[in-house]
Amino acid sequence: MIDPAAFDRYRHTPNAKTTLPRLLLGTAIVVLFWVATTVAMLFGGAYFFVVWQASSGAPMEGGAVQNFMASPTGILAALASFAGIWLGLWAAMRWVHREPLMALIGTSRRVSPSGFFRGLAAVLVTSLLSEILLYLLQPDIARGAIALSSWLLFLIPIAALTLLQTSSEEVLFRGYLLRGLANRFQNPFIWALLPGLLFTAMHWNPGSTTAINACVLASIAAFALLLTLVVYATGNLGAAFGAHLGNNLTGFLLISHQQSYNSFALFNAKPLEGPGWTTLDAVLIAAIGIVCSLLTVLLLHPRSPLKVEPDFSHPGGPS
Repeated sequence: MIDPAAFDRYRHTPNAKTTLPRLLLGTAIVVLFWVATTVAMLFGGAYFFVVWQASSGAPMEGGAVQNFMASPTGILAALASFAGIWLGLWAAMRWVHREPLMALIGTSRRVSPSGFFRGLAAVLVTSLLSEILLYLLQPDIARGAIALSSWLLFLIPIAALTLLQTSSEEVLFRGYLLRGLANRFQNPFIWALLPGLLFTAMHWNPGSTTAINACVLASIAAFALLLTLVVYATGNLGAAFGAHLGNNLTGFLLISHQQSYNSFALFNAKPLEGPGWTTLDAVLIAAIGIVCSLLTVLLLHPRSPLKVEPDFSHPGGPS
């Protein structure tokens, strides 16, 4: 059993201004900032991309935004657009809730370093297992187009932008929404399920078949449950930050399963949005994702060397 003491302290940290109407208003502000930042990044980036293409004399086919998003620069811009979530949360916490932004991180108001690195290590281990199992299912893997020297050059920028993306999602779904709902409702089917469903639904891909979408969403739902469990066990977002970062870094930098995000990956597997996947393939992919999420939970278990510790610190105190 997980001791809920740390999470109980975390869920009771919001002030009296964290009411349901204010939570909805804050969420709307975050979405507004996120959409505005994304639009600015996409259309601004596409404009400069078209100008650069025209000046270089390179032929262009298709739409400007589509071409930009398919380029390495477009991927960097897409990751950078998640800064809008952080900006929106800062605005919501400052003007709607009258709390510091770091109150969303945990009781101590700072990321647990040990939790972050243990979550990162645990997911890197299970991601390796997942890739081995996926290779046995579909061994169609090719070397990516990026040269090793370029990969090393982009390693730190991609890791930094991926941390920006994953941390923004965590602080929104496992921080702002989960903390706020848990403060108002005792039922975990409300405070855990609703943010998890929203997070999972974000990953629907209209370019994939229904079967593949179902398997991907099942895997992501299991991963969202894992992230919720580590926040419940620790009362801190540190381990969730590390776990989410490890998951996305594997896909962005090592083995990509998405054609639209494979510019920086050393290897490209058969894209999930592509044709040729059977219903049995989809079931097995979902099973691999769910099993690996369960194994990650075991790696973070109190008897594991990677066990995560609860956050009982006071704001600004030692962790």
